[in-house]
Amino acid sequence: MAGSSASVIEPDPNALRQEHECAAGRALAHWNLRVREVARVSVSENIAFRVLDADGRCFVLRLHRPGYHSREELLSERTWTAALAASGVRVPVAVPTRRGGHFVRVPVAGERRYAGLLEWVEGTMLAQAIAEDGARASTAAHFQALGELMAAMHGQAVGWQPPSGFRRHALDADGLMGEQPFWGRFWESPYLDRAENRRLETLRRPIHDILARQSKTAGAYSLIHADLHPGNVVVDGASLHVIDFDDAGFGWHAYELAVALHAYRSSPAYAARRDALLAGYRRRRAFDDEHLRLLPLFGLIRSLASIGWTASRPEHEHGGRTAALMRDVDQSAERILADCR
Repeated sequence: MAGSSASVIEPDPNALRQEHECAAGRALAHWNLRVREVARVSVSENIAFRVLDADGRCFVLRLHRPGYHSREELLSERTWTAALAASGVRVPVAVPTRRGGHFVRVPVAGERRYAGLLEWVEGTMLAQAIAEDGARASTAAHFQALGELMAAMHGQAVGWQPPSGFRRHALDADGLMGEQPFWGRFWESPYLDRAENRRLETLRRPIHDILARQSKTAGAYSLIHADLHPGNVVVDGASLHVIDFDDAGFGWHAYELAVALHAYRSSPAYAARRDALLAGYRRRRAFDDEHLRLLPLFGLIRSLASIGWTASRPEHEHGGRTAALMRDVDQSAERILADCR
């Protein structure tokens, strides 16, 4: 099913891990830490390490993907998370370098990456808690709590004036469905054949037109996390802690909700989880029925964006991920677009 692509020589994983660990050591030298242990925990948008110091404190070091965000955009992420924290939302806490800065640049496997340090968040991932609960009533409570959290974040964003120099991308009609969408030209995926890519390009234009007509007023559009699924929320007792603001930018609130539900779109429990998420959101903030009507469209957009994201990150194309997303698009796109017209 997937289209052919030029063969590449895969780097030796052990050598790459060693290079990552050396880069982490170079970066950590800029912080006032007595490092006891460094362990790589993920290689995704960023390379992340769990750092333990001699006093038993735990941190996460992130080596940011080159070209994804400028220094100004990374600093703006820190500016918004600090404002969210001041409003009562639990978010990552930044740790300044010994010179009082937020980021340093280090060489990593032939690249130069910005490195930043945050306090480690202990707890259980919300996605794990949902999976363990299965169909029990507590699952609805998890989605209600997530909806309340989203509403709190959006409420802060619409009432907050970003400072001069604040820079984050826009996930508007062009940012999602334009000629150069933020997560890549999904209609040129090397993992799909030509006919599939043509179908995606044909879809892009009407979706762009629909988005271009949507309101950008405070009731519908503001700064959003843009990747607020249960895998980016840590449960700590009765509290939820949001992590991973890499994708945060200006976008529609309905997209935020659609992202949270995207992994469950084929589940028999989808409707119940959607309703619980919405009920939690509406406890804190209005979400009108017109925006609710757009949730399936934004779910479709999430599938398309994920195809584009994976196309430029071959390390995440495993197990037929793109093929599964394409099946989802083929099965739902015509109906969703008809409902939006």
